[in-house]
Amino acid sequence: MPRRFPIAVVAALAVALAGCSSTGESSAQDPDAPIEIWIRQAPGSDSEKTAQRLAEAFTASTKIPSKVVAIFDDFETKLQQQAAQRQLPDIVINDTAQLGNMQQQGWLREVDRGTIGGGDKLADRAWKAAQAADGKYYAMPFSAQSFALLVRADWRAKLKLPAPKTWAELADLGTAFTERDPDGNGKKDTYGFVVPGTTQRGYMSWYFSSYLWANGGDFVEAAGEGKWRPAINNAKSVEAATWLKEQFCTRKTVNPGAVNLNTTSSHEVFEKGQAGIYLVGPYVLARFVKSMGTEKIEAIEVPKGPSGGPGTLAEGENVYLMAGSDNEAGQVKFAEFAASVEGQTIGMNADNPGAIVRLPANTTVDMATVRKDERWGVFQKAYDTAGVYTPNVPNWAPFRQVAADGLNAVMADCASDVRQSMDRLAGQLGAELSKQDVQAA
Repeated sequence: MPRRFPIAVVAALAVALAGCSSTGESSAQDPDAPIEIWIRQAPGSDSEKTAQRLAEAFTASTKIPSKVVAIFDDFETKLQQQAAQRQLPDIVINDTAQLGNMQQQGWLREVDRGTIGGGDKLADRAWKAAQAADGKYYAMPFSAQSFALLVRADWRAKLKLPAPKTWAELADLGTAFTERDPDGNGKKDTYGFVVPGTTQRGYMSWYFSSYLWANGGDFVEAAGEGKWRPAINNAKSVEAATWLKEQFCTRKTVNPGAVNLNTTSSHEVFEKGQAGIYLVGPYVLARFVKSMGTEKIEAIEVPKGPSGGPGTLAEGENVYLMAGSDNEAGQVKFAEFAASVEGQTIGMNADNPGAIVRLPANTTVDMATVRKDERWGVFQKAYDTAGVYTPNVPNWAPFRQVAADGLNAVMADCASDVRQSMDRLAGQLGAELSKQDVQAA
């Protein structure tokens, strides 16, 4: 259950975890106290049901009571409210990109990668996403994912077009889906690209990042030990932004209203056959297979850009052990269970909708024995060979939001100058680097 603690001493409560018990536990510890688990999923969704099964299996294994709280809208805001009330949950399962934000506020306990049970079975790449800018770990890796293109296979077959291997071919596919009536209804009512381009939660930069990295560009780049400089206005980054703007403004192959849509709405655009190319993670694959039919969907790796690649966004979810818990040993046990083969298998949910483990963080899990849909293998390959996590600055959240605001403005205004806009965005990213005291001299 939520625990009360003085905000001023939150940082002092962060302790290293070792095995099934933690060192430095506070004096009011109760190893039988219930564990409250928050997860960023819609209440009543298949994903919440999967999380409930994970918690039930944990309780059956450890005899520690547990409760799942599923929240989707304004998840981070509600965590802030709980912190203000001194009642953070015991466990939070949340995006890897939120680590810096939560760690800077003193909400997280440190995790000892070398001694926590099962830590040696988790992928090094996944552990990197649990590491803060100070080099320490503040979470247990739980789920990984990469991004690939979900494409309407039936549309592509009808138009007799090849699977895109270059950005030029991808753009041509988008144009064909827009201009050549791929659904055969005699109307010009389809588009090429589904884009969740709102500024909400930084979605525009989140979506764009795969194209950015596929062309060898970046938001910021390392410039010495712990220092960074803006890279969003280098030639490769500008080229990537220019290519995406061409889809919006020149070819006009992006679904209408994209600059105001989040992923919830964008899923429906693809599902309803309004557009046929969706750069997205594997978490919606089972949903689309169920609602649209498996024969209509294919997974294709993001093509290399003309100046770089391969590259695609890698991210996932961590199990965060929150400061102030009355059952720190129980927190550790939950983290270990969630990362175990049993926990990962429950979270993967086979080929059914509601997976909360997209790609397993545990390297001993054989995904092929859990899932029979071979399209998952496209995402696994992309993660293994081309996955790029967000830069390891102290707190990525402000960068993602600033970049989303800037990129959204470019895509929304076809008269905008990409080079000037990226120069302006570079200045804003530089200001944030300076604010976080990591800007290169």
